[in-house]
Amino acid sequence: MKSFFHKILAFTLSFAVLFSTTAFAADMHFCCDKLVDLAVFGKAKTCMDKKQDIETPSKKCSFGQMDCCNNQTLVKQGDHNLKTVSFELDANNIVFLQTFFYTYINLFEGLELKTVPFINYDPPWIERDILALHETYLI
Repeated sequence: MKSFFHKILAFTLSFAVLFSTTAFAADMHFCCDKLVDLAVFGKAKTCMDKKQDIETPSKKCSFGQMDCCNNQTLVKQGDHNLKTVSFELDANNIVFLQTFFYTYINLFEGLELKTVPFINYDPPWIERDILALHETYLI
């Protein structure tokens, strides 16, 4: 249960770092205070292609009028002030890494080739149980 919570915590923290460092922009097009189009990675399409109702002489907002439509852009800036870690390899670190990888790779090599020298011999035959004869029992 503890490892499950650790995995969830690690996932949420990595998602938080990813979300805080990325930048994106959302472009929105409103007509008559209603959202018509939303584009995250591009430009929102306007409502120019919709026909304006010419027969109504009232000044109510209708689709196609330019004074009722507006575009809004929401920009989220990414944070680029992350601490970078430098890792320098000196001679001691290189020797340690070479030995570590060499021993780890050779750790499992040849396990199937090891033979048991007494595999062909039978265990000794016991005529009598000596512990039972001497009445010696392990408690």
